[in-house]
Amino acid sequence: MTRADEQIVFTHRPATEADIPAIRPLMDAAISQLLKPYLPAEGVEASFDIMGLDTQLVADGTYHVVEADGVVVGCGGWSRRATLFGGDHTAGRDAALLDPASEPARVRAMYTHPAWTRRGVGRMILDICEGEAAGEGFVSCELAATLAGEPLYRACGYVEVERFSADTSSGVAVPLIRMRKAL
Repeated sequence: MTRADEQIVFTHRPATEADIPAIRPLMDAAISQLLKPYLPAEGVEASFDIMGLDTQLVADGTYHVVEADGVVVGCGGWSRRATLFGGDHTAGRDAALLDPASEPARVRAMYTHPAWTRRGVGRMILDICEGEAAGEGFVSCELAATLAGEPLYRACGYVEVERFSADTSSGVAVPLIRMRKAL
């Protein structure tokens, strides 16, 4: 790790299949720790049903990792596909391609390791995603924010479209916010 008075240099790159063993525990830590102030224990546990890695993003080349000293500290991506949120295990995924002229790109699976929050990792990933989506002709981005992620997205210019809940296999509904930003 770095000392408190050292400047941390973050690097980023597209994620590869070789990164998946580092990404999954980072996601688990982010879900289990960062949602605690916002949800009861059963809500945090239920969140694992609807969150996680969608490996289609890695295959599409639209998923990224952020590293500090060679350690993955954050990850996230965007998609040109219809699915708004969820991992490989989440029901209801839709791989249909979106029309950049009339539909928003999807910002997906954004996670920062709890030890690295509030250092610009999430903003870095959003900037990458928005730039790439705009480069493919998308004029807006949309995402499903958790209550923990909402402040970051608002600070980055996303506006609330609607609040909704995602049903889980345990019967616990997880609150989410559909948010959008013009590019």
